[in-house]
Amino acid sequence: MKTLIIVTHPNIEASVINKRWIQELEKHPKKYDVHQLYLAYPDEKIDVEKEQKLIEKYDKIILQFPLYWFSSPPLLKKWFDEVLTYGWAYGSKSGYKVGDKKIALAISAGVDEDELGPGGSSKYTLTDLTRPFELTFEYVKADYKAPFAYYGMESNVTNEWVENSVPKYLSYIDQL
Repeated sequence: MKTLIIVTHPNIEASVINKRWIQELEKHPKKYDVHQLYLAYPDEKIDVEKEQKLIEKYDKIILQFPLYWFSSPPLLKKWFDEVLTYGWAYGSKSGYKVGDKKIALAISAGVDEDELGPGGSSKYTLTDLTRPFELTFEYVKADYKAPFAYYGMESNVTNEWVENSVPKYLSYIDQL
């Protein structure tokens, strides 16, 4: 079955790594469907029913985004608030439509990995920073997987570095 990749990048045209990942994912339409929230909802008015129906079609879902002020871009938070509703995602016998779906994060980070956590510029690790996502998916009974992260956007951007990320990302998705 295909994997749904929900991309939330507020300026995908200026992106380096997320844009490259999308280009590669779109070369494999039998394996991956890419859904870009900022392109689908430039006015940020989310069609909740459409999003819920989309989610229901997939067993594997990746939320791809750049680390944005130690979290996700704001449209993804809004998506959570509006799409994961009572009676659909949780809270009733008819809820838990996300339950048992494999869900993971794919994060591009500007900082190097050693900058996150004790001894770095942040005292928190990526695992610490993504804990709210993990708790959210546990709450709706999804099968949350450890995130894929690619670090160093602020210091390592070369064509080779970007291209090295692509097979790692695709392998991560395929092994979920």
